[in-house]
Amino acid sequence: MTAHATTEGFSDYRGYRTWYRVVGDLNSGKLPLVVAHGGPGCTHDYVDSFKELADTGRAVIHYDQIGNGKSTHLPDKGGDFWTVDFFLGELDALLAHIGIAERYALLGQSWGGILSAEHAVRRPAGLKALILANSLASMALWVEGALQLRAGLPADVQNALDRHEAAGTTDHPDYVAATKAFYDRHVCRVLPTPPKVARTFAAIDADPTVYHTMNGPNEFHVIGTLRNWTIVERLHLIEAPTLAFRGFYDEATEACVQPFLDRIPDVEGIVFPNSSHMPHVEEKDDCLAAVGRFVAKYD
Repeated sequence: MTAHATTEGFSDYRGYRTWYRVVGDLNSGKLPLVVAHGGPGCTHDYVDSFKELADTGRAVIHYDQIGNGKSTHLPDKGGDFWTVDFFLGELDALLAHIGIAERYALLGQSWGGILSAEHAVRRPAGLKALILANSLASMALWVEGALQLRAGLPADVQNALDRHEAAGTTDHPDYVAATKAFYDRHVCRVLPTPPKVARTFAAIDADPTVYHTMNGPNEFHVIGTLRNWTIVERLHLIEAPTLAFRGFYDEATEACVQPFLDRIPDVEGIVFPNSSHMPHVEEKDDCLAAVGRFVAKYD
């Protein structure tokens, strides 16, 4: 990656601080690309590779959502605080603070795709291109797919998961080890875990407030406030041209993504054959090239 001008700062939202970083030139004339990380409760680190798209001449903006990473942490807040609407407001505040609300592209990865789709159905005038990366249109579809993938794990791993979930001991080392077997197949298949991905996992462990509240203890035991979330019946409202992609081995199964392809008026889809939930890590060059080509059509 070529060296580019880099700016870091904080935007304010409801008295809290959102850390962000801009790589590249916001005045280049090309659409700036905003990257919304997953979780909820992850950090920007594991999606950091998208900054390499600054090599194409566009600015790339990463941020840590409130509750995570370098932004304000609020470990005492509960489910009535951590809502989709809260994070939508934070995104709007960030776009305004940076000065790009009138013209931008938005990439949301996993939970970031939930956030981005919710942003898009509100039809913001400045949203010129939308990328839904390894995301889902319905949590029910996500859980259904995750249970199917879980059924493919070795019997002893499944037994450990079942036993500790029934006992409520999801922090037990045996349960954590069994969870890793799922993650190594369906979250990130690059082993050992790349440092930037490991940094995000460590950040969730250090402060799991948002993840545990909205999602649950892991990717397939979803008992948080998002458990009934769906956007399927509102997808027709998305006006922005959209790219939806997933990995062949992704925990975001085909059924999770299909409503995007069926219901968004202007959409194209990609499946990365050698990836699971992180094609931007597992097949980085192909993934970044695909995103770069898509966004460039709307410069």
